[in-house]
Amino acid sequence: MSENSTPAPTPTPGTPASDHGFTLRKRSKAPWIAGGAVVVLAAGAFIAVPLLNPAESAAETDGATLLVATAEGNHAEQALIEFIDREVAPKHGIDIEFKGLSDSNTINRAVSEGEVAATVYQHELWLGQVLEANPDFRETAVTPVFRWGFGIWSDKYTSVDQIPDGGTVSLYSDPANEAQGLWLLERAGLITLKEGINKWEATQDDIATNPKNLTFTLLDFGAQSRALPDLDAAVGYTEYYVAAKVPLEKQIFAPAAPDEFASQLTVGTDYLDTDNIRKLTEAFADPAVQEFLETDPLVKDLLLPIESP
Repeated sequence: MSENSTPAPTPTPGTPASDHGFTLRKRSKAPWIAGGAVVVLAAGAFIAVPLLNPAESAAETDGATLLVATAEGNHAEQALIEFIDREVAPKHGIDIEFKGLSDSNTINRAVSEGEVAATVYQHELWLGQVLEANPDFRETAVTPVFRWGFGIWSDKYTSVDQIPDGGTVSLYSDPANEAQGLWLLERAGLITLKEGINKWEATQDDIATNPKNLTFTLLDFGAQSRALPDLDAAVGYTEYYVAAKVPLEKQIFAPAAPDEFASQLTVGTDYLDTDNIRKLTEAFADPAVQEFLETDPLVKDLLLPIESP
């Protein structure tokens, strides 16, 4: 869940990207998804996207450095990629490098066209809505890498049971993360969703029961953490709250994210069969990556292992 970037000199825990890759705005029932303030334009619209313009894709070039892009300023994802570059990629016979880019369109177009080798900023559902909105993009998710920390936060209460009748709860303002928030509220016992729906596509119209008569307000990533004192609760990404200096104890409910919301290593479909992309996939699937996610203070609590309990 990310934007443009040049690598920051030293990753700092708790500083989020200017977007998580998650603001595709669409209110139809089509599956629009997540990872920050990003706008994906409808297919057919002109998109002015700066390109890196390589003479040949590094994915097809023996010995080339493989760029892995996320949103500019996302220090947790940068720390992960730089760890893999130092400690894991050499074991798999490749050299990788972090590349920060400005927004979702730039990242996904660069991956699709082979200007960068891959990204880890999005989950499969977000990728699905990116491809729906941009049918000229050719990208494939090849392996899950991590789960973003995501939970219910409150400045007033220490348990979801304490959230009062008629309380105000903020969800993120993009459809994908709104759906993830509703799913989390259901897991917390605060609402139920209608039977038979795809919960990763849920909207407020899909709420079956709301026993506490909660009112929902939609806010973007940075605004939500700033507004926490004025809300009864909010559902959002750990990295934004930690960056806003909100104590982790204010996260009152945070089960592991469902599989549908795991970050995926995403590559250009046209390069799937190259040796470089095969080795890159192996490197990101290496068990050392999960150990790093579980133990390193640069990412701990922000990026969670795939097998997190």
